[in-house]
Amino acid sequence: MQIIHQDFKNGEIKVKITELEDLWYLSHIIDKKDKITGRTIRKIKLDKEGEKSGNIIKKPAVLSIETEKVEFNPESGILRISGVIREGPEDVQKGVFHTINVEENSIITIKKPQWLKFQIEKLKEASNKSTPNILICVMDRDEASFALLKKYGYEMLSDISGEVEKKYAKENLKEGAFYSDLIKKLQDYVNRFNIEKVIIASPAFWKEDLFKEIQKKDLNLAKKITVATCNNTGKNGIDEVLKRDEVKSVLKQERLIKETNLVERLLMEIAKDNLGVYGFNETKDAVRAGAVEVLLVSDDLIKKLREKEEYEGLDNLMKNVEAASGEIFIISVEHDAGKKLKGLGGIGAILRYKLKY
Repeated sequence: MQIIHQDFKNGEIKVKITELEDLWYLSHIIDKKDKITGRTIRKIKLDKEGEKSGNIIKKPAVLSIETEKVEFNPESGILRISGVIREGPEDVQKGVFHTINVEENSIITIKKPQWLKFQIEKLKEASNKSTPNILICVMDRDEASFALLKKYGYEMLSDISGEVEKKYAKENLKEGAFYSDLIKKLQDYVNRFNIEKVIIASPAFWKEDLFKEIQKKDLNLAKKITVATCNNTGKNGIDEVLKRDEVKSVLKQERLIKETNLVERLLMEIAKDNLGVYGFNETKDAVRAGAVEVLLVSDDLIKKLREKEEYEGLDNLMKNVEAASGEIFIISVEHDAGKKLKGLGGIGAILRYKLKY
């Protein structure tokens, strides 16, 4: 995301969407009643000599709407912001409903009556390009899965399988075509996504064998690689790798790891019946007591509450946490930690002090 102009004193910021992840961030930054200004397509009914002709044309226009609903679908790559038109050209009727579709390269202006600290931090995070592009490969003897790490989770890229001799002799595996296919796939992804770091994980010795082959064929690729241990391929393997201590040094800048650590810390406090609460009512009581140090909310809960038009209660909760100098983190359900938080009702808090003894 590119921040073109910001004036938080007047509650206004103008941004350009540079990648799909930016839309995920905006889906949690834009609230009901926010004023959104952007270029859009508006259907206009033509009049002929004072009578409606029935003809409709589609005309580009810059409109400002008062937000009522926000929807993000990663598969379509579009953020839909719906609301009532407040400003626009003379030939556009004010006070009617309209949807602005935001996608890559769109430019919009967001104006809020109040910016919360966590919303500003999300903007900074989305505009920060210093984090490395990371590719994860989890493999075993004849299967491998590839995933691209995202700020909001990860994207599964492909699964491949090979025919290798069903023997455990390392030399047979080294001579097979499967490793060559893996290396070609790694090289392709590294070039396509400008990958800076590659994590290769497997049970047993498969990762070491593959790494030795890479060292022989592509030293530049070998320099990007960190090896780790896992027991699975596919999404389960990716989730497993993200928890490994040996890769945290590579991923320590990534929000995904921070989110995972926060959720694991919450689960530990809940298990000890100590400084952790979960569920909306329990968390609300902790917020009222001023005891919340860190509030964790799943993006799935935000989406559901907005769809049911019941988001205001959560919004007030977050404002109260910030007023008491607490921190707020929106956790994506695209990864394992987010799914765990979703299982707790989508909301939980790490406390400054225990509420019950």
